[in-house]
Amino acid sequence: MPRSMLHVIAGPTGAGKSAIALALAERHGAVIISADSRQIYRGFDIGTAKPTREERHRVPHEGIDVAEPTERWSAARWAEAAYGWIASAASRGQHIIVCGGTGFWLKALLHPLAPQAPLDPVRRTVLDAALATLDMETLRRWVAVLDPARAPLGRTQLVRAAEVALLTGARLSDAFAEQSAAPAYRAHWLIVDPGAELHERLAARIDAMFAAGWEAEVRAIIATVPADAPAWNACGYRAVRELVQGERSHASASKAVLIATRQYAKRQRTWFRHQLTATDEVTRLDPTAADAEAQAERWFRQGAAS
Repeated sequence: MPRSMLHVIAGPTGAGKSAIALALAERHGAVIISADSRQIYRGFDIGTAKPTREERHRVPHEGIDVAEPTERWSAARWAEAAYGWIASAASRGQHIIVCGGTGFWLKALLHPLAPQAPLDPVRRTVLDAALATLDMETLRRWVAVLDPARAPLGRTQLVRAAEVALLTGARLSDAFAEQSAAPAYRAHWLIVDPGAELHERLAARIDAMFAAGWEAEVRAIIATVPADAPAWNACGYRAVRELVQGERSHASASKAVLIATRQYAKRQRTWFRHQLTATDEVTRLDPTAADAEAQAERWFRQGAAS
């Protein structure tokens, strides 16, 4: 792939990345490519903070609603699709903004992964059923033995690490270690993070999701999507499903979603802090700053001029 410039807006969940990307894309006629591992799923809208239909009408988006809830998308599969979306936008002379917080997907886009052996679908289904019965600490202990480098990660990444190790005999961390040293693209990074205020922003966003009909959305999804579908791993959806099924109170579900979301944001912050180095082109933006819009505009223009 040519080493052309990509505008990449990243950071923890709920930080305000999408609003900044939307404003810049509308102003500059850009295409937004979502790097969010849960917004790919059709029907899982409110809890993933998916762009609204009106926003997607104003600005073209790629990477939204491209998968059925039962499909599995790896970082490599998304990156391959993203190459096509990028090439299509570039052929039309449009700017491209990659926006999202799934760090491994962004890394796979910029530094292509080493090829991985396919997982046998029958054995994988049986294994996943067994892994689903494990609590987080037990699953983490398994991965600490199977692939220690992946052990600090979230549940979805832990399951993936266990799958690859047990079904192929290889470690997923080795595939990441073998990523291409030469990047497919140059990335012009904007890391959006409001600092300590993020905790309160997340709480307010979760309240807004419930007010927007999250329970009704999940009630409709339950009727058509099996309980073991990968899309249910989207942050908060299992807790809301338990609420709808009468297994939790609203207060319990809301608290569980908030805890899980804050933990996810913490892992995202850690990833971007450790993965981006002094050699990367990084601008950090507090979206609550009085001149945040002007800072974002300067960042965009600097990347466009590179």
